[in-house]
Amino acid sequence: MNPNYAAKVKEKIHKVLRIGFIRPVKRSTWLSPIVNVLKKNGQSRVCVDYRKLNAATVMDAFPLPFMDKVLDAVADYECYNFLDGFSGYNQIRMHTDDQEKAVGKPVLSNGN
Repeated sequence: MNPNYAAKVKEKIHKVLRIGFIRPVKRSTWLSPIVNVLKKNGQSRVCVDYRKLNAATVMDAFPLPFMDKVLDAVADYECYNFLDGFSGYNQIRMHTDDQEKAVGKPVLSNGN
C-alpha cells in the first residue's frame, strides 16, 4: 500500500475494531484486498474489492425493489423506520456463516 495512505488506513481499521464493527480473523479461505479511495472532499475511504467474491456468489432470486415501489407500498402507514446512512452497512448484521467471506470488510462481532 502507498505509504502516504497506510497510516490513515491503519487508523480507520483500528477505529472500527474499537467500536466493534469488525473483529480479528485468524484464518479464512476467502481474501479480498483493501483499497483506499479518495473522496471529492480530499478525505479517504477504506473499501474492499469484492469483484472475485461477487463472481463466485449465486445471485439472489429476490433483488431489492426500487425505492418508489417501496414508498408506494408503505404510503398508508403512520410509522416508518430508516437506517442511518452515517454508519452504512455496519448496521446490518451479517450471518455468521458468511463472515469468513468478508475478511477485510467490517463484520459485526454479534452478527447472525
